[in-house]
Amino acid sequence: MRILTLLVFFPIMPLHRYYGKSVPFGSREEAMKNASTLGYFNSAQAIADYAGVLLHIKKKYSAERSPSIVVGGSYGGMLAAWFRLKYPHIALGALASSAPILYFHDTAPQVGYYTIVTKDFKETSESCYETVRKSWDEIRKVASRPNGLSMLSKTFRTCKPLKETSELKDFLDSLYTDVAQYDDPPTYPLRIDVLGKIFKGVVAYKGNRSCYDMDEYIRPTETNVGWRWQTCSEMVMPIGHGHKDTMFPPAPFDLNRFTKDCEGTFGVKPKPHWVTTYYGGRDLKLILHRFGSNIIFSNGLRDPYSTGGVLGNISDSVVAISTVNGSHCLDILPESKSDPQWLVMQRKSEIKIIEEWIAKYENDLLEFKEETHA
Repeated sequence: MRILTLLVFFPIMPLHRYYGKSVPFGSREEAMKNASTLGYFNSAQAIADYAGVLLHIKKKYSAERSPSIVVGGSYGGMLAAWFRLKYPHIALGALASSAPILYFHDTAPQVGYYTIVTKDFKETSESCYETVRKSWDEIRKVASRPNGLSMLSKTFRTCKPLKETSELKDFLDSLYTDVAQYDDPPTYPLRIDVLGKIFKGVVAYKGNRSCYDMDEYIRPTETNVGWRWQTCSEMVMPIGHGHKDTMFPPAPFDLNRFTKDCEGTFGVKPKPHWVTTYYGGRDLKLILHRFGSNIIFSNGLRDPYSTGGVLGNISDSVVAISTVNGSHCLDILPESKSDPQWLVMQRKSEIKIIEEWIAKYENDLLEFKEETHA
């Protein structure tokens, strides 16, 4: 998942605790040491931090009545929506891009993410889709031969000899989801020549390297470790795929296995019901209709996370903007001369809605001022 920090339309941009330079306890090693030091690393604390920062900035610049719009993408998009719900007195509105706020316990199909990945490949090339779908059995067959793993290591030019097929399968799984999730214009990497053998697809996407690191997607980085902690401690997304419902081999989400992994890594048990308890779950759309306002949920329908997003208008001011060819967080990325017209129009629509929020807010201020002086 792409981690984009919650943004605010102010001269200073706050950072999420534990990401970027916002590291407590003196160093990243100390901050990430155990569940105790990681205790402040959660979404509720993050938006509370943003609330405090925003209030401080408004006071510092004598801008207490200046409207604030929060903007975020992916996890940051969820934070933006939740911030508006939790702190409506601080943020006038929110633009939540590619925010899968419905992808939690019992609120979205577990296979939804991989279904969209499969759909992206199939729509781009039926041949490519079939090649990927059949490749898993072929990998298994080759691996079962004498020196099979060595053959696979040579074929895929791995940086280290494969010890088991799961290393290769996990790498390919991550590569396919990555290329589908970030299938951005103008290059549209999914359309690059991946019609031949699977390895040609790897080369097409990754470039012609001397070798390919099977640990590339699991190597411990700030984002990988940080997001892993958050998924273990609070953000449990039950993403998986079943039998013959995608182009991937069966791998349903297993909460017991997930729990063991989290306990082994961080010493904590996942709380699959926490997000839906704290922010709202199965009836979230009804809650947004009754209590929410001034939120834009934007999604590109080629983004696998869109299956957990809000794709339809909920009220006059809680609206959804979807683009058929859009990908993950595309609308809040910097504009480019090569942007397609539909993307340009999407951004203009979002800006127009925000301008309407601000105009109404200013009218409300005038009306309130007149009433208090009447």
